Amino acid sequence: MTRQFSISDLADEFGITTRTLRFYEEKGLLTPHRNGQTRVYSPADRTRLTLVLRGKRLGLSLRESAKIIDMYDPQTSNQQQLITLLKAIDERRQQCLEQLRELRTLLDDLDEVEARTRASHHQARQQHGDNIGDSHDSSLPHP
Repeated sequence: MTRQFSISDLADEFGITTRTLRFYEEKGLLTPHRNGQTRVYSPADRTRLTLVLRGKRLGLSLRESAKIIDMYDPQTSNQQQLITLLKAIDERRQQCLEQLRELRTLLDDLDEVEARTRASHHQARQQHGDNIGDSHDSSLPHP
C-alpha cells in the first residue's frame, strides 16, 4: 500500500504550519484526498511540497514554482521544464546581485556618514573642551 501522510505529518516534517498547507491547497499546489474531514496526502503531494518549499527558498513566487512543477512529464526528458527552471534561477540570481550591489552602496554610504559624523563630533569636543562622548564614552556606538 502507498504511504499516506496527514496534514500534521507534513507540517511537522517540513517545519511549517497546517495553515500553510491549507493555503497551498487553496492555491492548487497540493491536492490531498479526503477521508471524511481528514486530508490525506500522497507521496506525490509530499514531493510537490518539497519542490514548492525549495522554490520559496530560492525566491521564486508560488506561481513560478507551480508553473515549473506542472511542466513535469515522466514520459519526456523535461527539457522545457529544465530550461524554464534555469531561466528562473538566472533571473533570481540577477535580482540578488542587484540587491547585493545596493546593499554594498548603502554600507559604503553608512561608513562615509559615520566617519564624517565621528570627525564632526571629535572636532566639536575639541573646540568646546567637552569631555562628553570621548573615545571611551560607552554612549557612542563603535563599529
